[in-house]
Amino acid sequence: MLGGPSNPPDPHFYAYRKDLADVALTGRVIASHYAEPLDRVVHGAAVLRARPSDDAEPLRDVQPGEPFAMLDNSLGWAWGYAGKERLVGYVPSEALAAPPH
Repeated sequence: MLGGPSNPPDPHFYAYRKDLADVALTGRVIASHYAEPLDRVVHGAAVLRARPSDDAEPLRDVQPGEPFAMLDNSLGWAWGYAGKERLVGYVPSEALAAPPH
């Protein structure tokens, strides 16, 4: 029988929701699906938010050139890790681009 983790990781720095989690968290959290983050780069200044809404709590500004590890991209919002500190949140999808090769 599966049980929930008794000491879940900090959701501010570990990306997991009931429906989706970072594949690196397999075995640590229970989610319907797991995904490998896709590397993206912020190409326009944006605000990292707690939920996918312009009215949601702002967590911090993200600047052009910052990395964003994207786990989900739906309804105009990307969810994942922002910056080098890997703070979890949502940014408008239009603020992200694939990294240059």
